[in-house]
Amino acid sequence: MKRKNLTALLAGTAMALSAQMASADGHSLTVGYFLEWPMPFQFAKVEGMYDEALGTTVNWVSFDSGVAMSAAMASGDVQISVSQGLPPFVVATSGGQDLQIIDVAVSYADNDNCVVAEALEIDASSASELAGKKVAVPLGTAAHYGYLKQMEHFGVDPASMEIVNMNPPEGAAAIAQGAVDMACGWGGSLRRMKEHGNVLLTGDEKTELGILVFDVTSAPAAFVAENSEMVEKFLQVTADANAMWADEANHAKMLPVIAKDAGMDETATMETIATFTFPTVEEQLGDGWLGGNAQTFMKGVADVFVEAGSIDGALDSYENAVNLDGLKAVSGM
Repeated sequence: MKRKNLTALLAGTAMALSAQMASADGHSLTVGYFLEWPMPFQFAKVEGMYDEALGTTVNWVSFDSGVAMSAAMASGDVQISVSQGLPPFVVATSGGQDLQIIDVAVSYADNDNCVVAEALEIDASSASELAGKKVAVPLGTAAHYGYLKQMEHFGVDPASMEIVNMNPPEGAAAIAQGAVDMACGWGGSLRRMKEHGNVLLTGDEKTELGILVFDVTSAPAAFVAENSEMVEKFLQVTADANAMWADEANHAKMLPVIAKDAGMDETATMETIATFTFPTVEEQLGDGWLGGNAQTFMKGVADVFVEAGSIDGALDSYENAVNLDGLKAVSGM
């Protein structure tokens, strides 16, 4: 994993997105999100709640990775990214991109992991046998960070493995075909990977090791500064959708809409979303999240990537990478 890999990846992704984003011209707000990653905000998305609250038509564009989201925000084609993985956010900001976290989108320790091909019969007790094996990893993502931390835990040097940069859907196909020995990813791709292998650590086990797994809602700092009212309204709709989902009485109404928008069937959607936690605005503003812990954790993530040679360096502090103004406005602070 050479440093130039992530730099080249970001540059190449930005170029590839230009044609896809052309349709975004003329819209005052374009928002990035993931397919096969079901969340309550999608009910509000489909029902036009964002359009109504913001007084404009929101253009929604799907992505395969948080790295691609960073590239789209760098080019100005996307103004807000929902559920961008924290590691790709850290990679971008460490590289000088002026992005800010405006809320915690979702926490999901059990929905981002690495799967070892079943034919190898390798588990936590024999993880050392992974040395020399081929692994599909989406570089610069939450899955990449989790992979590095798991290998560190098991005493396996990533340099001893053949690492192939693959987005989760490609990784799932590769492990199914026997083209790789291990694949890392999330969401629907992770479910497909598990059909052909096993995880080394559960979500709870990863959390105990300090491998937090959460996504953020991010935006360029200049956009946040110039559109504070729009950001506040966007976060309010998101918070309202999360509150709706927190009441199980709304599941029957919301689930079919979310499933269709995510490109999934209802059973898979419920199985996935059941492993998600959506922190309330008050929780996000607390010390455990954006009130301090997230900034410290970002520094830890950056240091791991520097040590792995994936990025050139880390920022001294990630305090300026978080903007709480929108959430504070929503909470009435």
